[in-house]
Amino acid sequence: MKSRENYNDLHVFMLVAREGSFTRAAARLGLVQSGISRTIRDLEARLGVQLLVRTTRRLSLTPAGEQLYRTTQSSFQSLDAGLATLAHFRDTPSGTVRINASQYAIDKILLPKLASFRQRYPDIRLELISESRFVNIIDERYDAGVRPGDEVDEGMVAVRIAPDMAMVVVATPEHLLQYGFPQTLADLALHPCIAYQFADGSLYQWELWDEGKLVKHKPQGQWVFSDSYMEAAAARAGLGLAYVPEDLVAEDLGRGNLIQVLQNFSHSLDGQHLYYPHRNVSPALRMVIETLRWPPAM
Repeated sequence: MKSRENYNDLHVFMLVAREGSFTRAAARLGLVQSGISRTIRDLEARLGVQLLVRTTRRLSLTPAGEQLYRTTQSSFQSLDAGLATLAHFRDTPSGTVRINASQYAIDKILLPKLASFRQRYPDIRLELISESRFVNIIDERYDAGVRPGDEVDEGMVAVRIAPDMAMVVVATPEHLLQYGFPQTLADLALHPCIAYQFADGSLYQWELWDEGKLVKHKPQGQWVFSDSYMEAAAARAGLGLAYVPEDLVAEDLGRGNLIQVLQNFSHSLDGQHLYYPHRNVSPALRMVIETLRWPPAM
């Protein structure tokens, strides 16, 4: 396979041809004249053609030199234009940002905070993809993902985008009339409990506080879901106790459709974080990060 020509030498030749002088070209490049002359001699030797005609008074191009000058001038102009375009991408927030997150994170955090992009950054396209499983954002070509802070993979840059998430145990009034109001964590064994299942098939064990110690309860019941919204819906249907983020059922609690129990035992989970694989991010992703950051900059 034929090796590529040295682009630095071609650039030197182009400047010599443009300036019509080794001296002026050397001054432009900050090099000594002898080095410029040697570069041109080596280039001619490799190409096997004479490019310049040198006399004591003037420097002129041979026909081969004219052809190479036109080629290099056009090519380097195209390269400069391409680099200018890259500068536009660097300085202007535009392009697509793909984010993988749970439906809860999209609904409660991403959509409310990023809705302003419609007016502020019309050239940014946002793809918010809901998943109940944890995905490898690099392998699946996401720009970023959202997870609780304690579940972010090592090597990722993580930015907090929400406060800690308060959890509540809730049920309908009818359920509590049938099974009674639980007073201690041991009473949970008397109730059907709605479970959350991770993508690997394991169940989330309810994390609760008991006399200053964090304890875990494995929910036992007929109903298992992989989405917190469905857990809340099942609780509204009277199917059992559910342990869900408080803001998912705030309206139900206010209306009395659901009742919170074991309030003194509830726990707050680590707040949601936006994570991405490196610090050299696009302007579009940078705008997303700064918009989502919690607490927001004053």
